[in-house]
Amino acid sequence: MINNDLKIFDELESSVRSYVRGFPTVFKKAKGYKIWDMDGKEYIDFFAGAGALNYGHNDDNMKKKLIEYIMEDGIAHSLDKATDAKGDFLEKFNNVILKPRNMDYKVMFPGPTGTNTVESALKLARKVTGRTNVISFTNGFHGMTIGSLSVTGNQAKREGAGIPLQHVVTMPYDSFVSENLDTMEYLERFLEDNGSGVEIPAAMILETVQGEGGVNAASFEWLQRIEDLCKRWGILLIIDDVQAGIGRTGTFFSFEKAGIKPDIVCLSKSIGGYGLPLALTLIKPEIDIWNPGEHNGTFRGNNMAFVTATESLTYWETDEFEKSIAEKSEKVTQFLTSLIEKYPELQGEVKGRGLMQGISTPVEGLAGEICAMSFKKGLIMETAGPEDQVFKLFPPLTIDNEGLEKGFAIIEECVKSLVATKEAVAAK
Repeated sequence: MINNDLKIFDELESSVRSYVRGFPTVFKKAKGYKIWDMDGKEYIDFFAGAGALNYGHNDDNMKKKLIEYIMEDGIAHSLDKATDAKGDFLEKFNNVILKPRNMDYKVMFPGPTGTNTVESALKLARKVTGRTNVISFTNGFHGMTIGSLSVTGNQAKREGAGIPLQHVVTMPYDSFVSENLDTMEYLERFLEDNGSGVEIPAAMILETVQGEGGVNAASFEWLQRIEDLCKRWGILLIIDDVQAGIGRTGTFFSFEKAGIKPDIVCLSKSIGGYGLPLALTLIKPEIDIWNPGEHNGTFRGNNMAFVTATESLTYWETDEFEKSIAEKSEKVTQFLTSLIEKYPELQGEVKGRGLMQGISTPVEGLAGEICAMSFKKGLIMETAGPEDQVFKLFPPLTIDNEGLEKGFAIIEECVKSLVATKEAVAAK
């Protein structure tokens, strides 16, 4: 049944399709941390829409608000006109998220996707400073449009641009070479030395935890030193929190525990709450120098997403949700650590932070095989890293302990089986 249903996608959809190849079934229904296909097979979701479904599938309260809004003929499309849905979101976002964190930002709606917010951030940084170049970091991923691709490290994705990607200098991310090399010293030397060939840039852009790049987590000290460097040289600091934000690493913004205050923050994915497209660019008021309409987009006023986004912020009205994320994150860390200890054949290293963690293994193809076998056994999980060397756990933040344990059991079963198989092959 499923194989026949997949034929339509093989016949009519572009070869650019990706996730359907790794998860070859036709999905029909989803709730919380579970998804079902057309044959009724149940899957545990350790993927969460690549971080777009931090609150799980079809949250009851968000669904109720969305249905009410639609049934009342609420405004669906508005460009950037004022609507009650947008006003409600701005007010709640300010009161629940920004004010309690002592954060003063203007909110820009650049378009509905992560690459839209990154493009607007790069454009604004160049407009404010009058400079052209931007410093990005190794293994960073920031989107698929030309500006975002220019600050992305992945070679395969960069080659898809079809043109030279310019006006960007790539510097080593924290611990890119080794734990012993101070990448900040390297970066600062390039800025100070007139013979380095590196001009003072308009901005630096980075993820505090690199999702697609291998679940690499920068230390809080490294982030603090980056902020200090940017302040001393008059460089704008852009934090891309599209995937690592909205609670994924434990706090609403991934950089909170580092104590930094970026000049520009990029948000998308789970900011919409329900999986509906929405993106924000947070801008310090003193650099909000846009002329009206200087950056726009037809779908920057996604009112249905405003409705669900507003309701999603209810999770953050107390500290209970954040505490629950911390508890689950510790369970994930303990599980991954025990997996490495039980199966030294993995040669594994635990990567990431919060509910954005995984194991990196240098054994060629093993991470992908673990994900493929997990899917067959009813768990959806993907790889990350330039060599697909990391299998990463990305469950909804709302998952319960039972769901976590079920997922853990499937992963361990797959690791145990694959390690034994490889040992048997090696013995021959």
